[in-house]
Amino acid sequence: MRLRLPGPRWPAAVFAVAAAGAFAQAGTVRVAFIDPLSGPFANVGQNQLKSWQFVADQMSQGGKSGPKFEFVPFDNKGSPQESLNALKAAIDQGIRYVVQGNGSGAAAAIADGIEKHNARNPGRELLYLNYAAVDPALTNERCSYWHFRLDADTSMKMEALTSYLKDRPQLKKVHLINQNYAHGVQVARHFREALARKRADVQIVGDDLHPIGQVKDFAPYVAKIKASGADAVVTGNWGQDLTLLIRAAHDAGLGADFYTYYASTSGVPTAMAAGVGGTVRMVAYSHNALPGVVTLQDAFKQKYGEDWYTHATYNGIAMLSEGFRRAASTDPAKVAPVLEGLRFAGFQGEVGDARQRPPAAAGALHLRVAQGRRAQPVLGREHRLQLPGAQGTGRAGREHADDLPDEAALSARRAAPVIVTPS
Repeated sequence: MRLRLPGPRWPAAVFAVAAAGAFAQAGTVRVAFIDPLSGPFANVGQNQLKSWQFVADQMSQGGKSGPKFEFVPFDNKGSPQESLNALKAAIDQGIRYVVQGNGSGAAAAIADGIEKHNARNPGRELLYLNYAAVDPALTNERCSYWHFRLDADTSMKMEALTSYLKDRPQLKKVHLINQNYAHGVQVARHFREALARKRADVQIVGDDLHPIGQVKDFAPYVAKIKASGADAVVTGNWGQDLTLLIRAAHDAGLGADFYTYYASTSGVPTAMAAGVGGTVRMVAYSHNALPGVVTLQDAFKQKYGEDWYTHATYNGIAMLSEGFRRAASTDPAKVAPVLEGLRFAGFQGEVGDARQRPPAAAGALHLRVAQGRRAQPVLGREHRLQLPGAQGTGRAGREHADDLPDEAALSARRAAPVIVTPS
């Protein structure tokens, strides 16, 4: 099936990014996909593998004349050590591009492994696209020239989320619950720091860390949240750990609102369909009412019977395709410098400016309702947030006055474009 994208010109531009004047290079670029394909987060990893393959296929059908992409799956089981084993296997197979996103520990191991490999093997360099691992350290003290991030980091998303929460006077008490690894710890830390600056009157009535992917029953955690009297729950949980948390909240009749990072990940929408006492909101770099996103979501759903929610796959393919064209090569050593400062057509419009500090990927974040009180998904209800210091010409998001703070303060201005962020 070949997609015809309606609406604004920019979605179609991604699929035509190399159609005109592209360098003529036959062959296929093999990309190692290193993420969980078994275990508690297998459904997320399998969906994201399909997402990369799907977008690459659609771009190929859309007239792109550069190299095709082949994604070679490696199951890292969510483990940093297994990620290094997978990286070695990929190198042994001659693969020179890597994508990974689930788990900042795995991301750090891959970035470090590639940095060491490239230093020891000039002429055989690898390039790493991180599409979802959001520990800020990966683009700060643990940065690598060969690592490019396609997502806003934990601190940026929390800055956006708390910019929304500060204008909700009904918010009095918050309970934090997160997975006990780098991302979860960072969610809690950055929430505390931002809340102290913006709403020091709000009480944090609980702060729990739980083993990642190991809790089968969140009832004891939910009972603690309910007993605390929290108005809201803030969590960075994803996949099974958020699915089971939402189910336990439903079973216990918890009425608190949920503020999440990953309510769209596999399994969570199904859990929300059973009903949630409060409203579930999600802060993210995209939303599912963008014209090009809607078209792709429908096609993905038709092909796989699943939701397409990792929209960074769109930017990743578009960025590499444009990088190959401009470098007239697929050699990572030649492509990497081209990607620095590269601007190209992404799903939210023009994206790029890779070296901006702080990474301006946070300049186009959305706070949207993932699930209403009556268990009806609310598509497209979102709040586009502009972070301090971010400037640009991104498209304005769809705005709704329902249940949002002062539109003039946060939503009415034009937001910065999403930025592809290297280390």
